[in-house]
Amino acid sequence: MQRRAFTLALPSCAFPGLHSLAHAQDFPNKPIRYIVPVAAGGGSDMVGRAVTERWGKLLKQSFIVDNQGGGGGVIASQNTARAAADGYTLMQGYVATHGTSPATRQLPYDPIKDFTPIGMIGGTPNVLVINTDLPISDFRQFVEYTRANAGKLSYGSAGTGSLTHLTMELLKQQTGLQMTHVPYRGVAPAFTDLLGGQTQAMFPGLAAAMPHIKSGRARALAVTGKTRHPQIKDVPLLEELGLKGFDAMQWYGVVGPANMLPAVVRRLNDTLSAALKTPNLRERLALEAVEPMPMSAQQFGDYIRADLARWTGLARERRIELST
Repeated sequence: MQRRAFTLALPSCAFPGLHSLAHAQDFPNKPIRYIVPVAAGGGSDMVGRAVTERWGKLLKQSFIVDNQGGGGGVIASQNTARAAADGYTLMQGYVATHGTSPATRQLPYDPIKDFTPIGMIGGTPNVLVINTDLPISDFRQFVEYTRANAGKLSYGSAGTGSLTHLTMELLKQQTGLQMTHVPYRGVAPAFTDLLGGQTQAMFPGLAAAMPHIKSGRARALAVTGKTRHPQIKDVPLLEELGLKGFDAMQWYGVVGPANMLPAVVRRLNDTLSAALKTPNLRERLALEAVEPMPMSAQQFGDYIRADLARWTGLARERRIELST
């Protein structure tokens, strides 16, 4: 009797596994804050709102989207890393917060150690586009023309250290092409000068490029990724053109603070993956040219580490470093 009384009197913290299981079974029992590291109204914001709307229905709990722009995602990342690791604060991490930015500058957070990977949402490829006045109709001609005019052509980007910059530097690294980089404050002004002929090429995300490709004002020559994108099926992959492993893309995923309970992570990952398989959500993500890419939490963590290593290695080799 004494032994039984002692056992019943033990606090739940004496059995952390049981405590974790109980928490996961009860999770979520209140709204979840979902931090989007950009201002409201853009493509990334739309992705976050579309995903959480469907995801919340499967969890039977609402998400509160919290837009925290500024600092290129630094403010949102810091706030997420400092939050309680109980699953009620999540962030839409993406290639800038966990790939290109930490590869090119010192940040007040560690993109690996300070976060728990929850799952991938999806990605949109980058597409090599040129000014249509150039006498170029395909990628082979682009390489030949650029080599014949070494150092005379320029390419625009959304800013130094951005994905549009690093993707073109990756192309230059693998092909030996010489082009001058012209950074802009965002992709819109970069497109203005591309279409006007001030620059000759760019490597934007597909969503930003599609209006100009459809209008015929920009010509698409090649696209990143492992499979051709359904919106530009006639544009070949760089993989197909001989550049193996050229699968760089603008990706979106979900992370939480470090040290989240594995059972809570599984609950979140299972429901996120289920949401991504619904036709309605796929259609909404297609508006931003995002293809769903469900992954386990482990697979997503491995993806982040590989992407960070890719851009860090490239930045070091090309000597791309931004001041904080």
